[in-house]
Amino acid sequence: MDAWQHFAIGLALVFVIEGVLPFVAPRRWRDMVTEAARLDDRSLRMFGLCSMLFGLGLLYLVN
Repeated sequence: MDAWQHFAIGLALVFVIEGVLPFVAPRRWRDMVTEAARLDDRSLRMFGLCSMLFGLGLLYLVN
């Protein structure tokens, strides 16, 4: 497999994982999105940073 196929597989998995919560619990997902919209920019950026660092750490451990 080349790099583009790996990228496409990873992107497809992101969509699958992101779609699980709205499919299983749409009301809770909507509430969570509403709460996230109320957060200030700094809090959202910190959450995004922590999420990226966790993902990078996980990729490092898997590879």
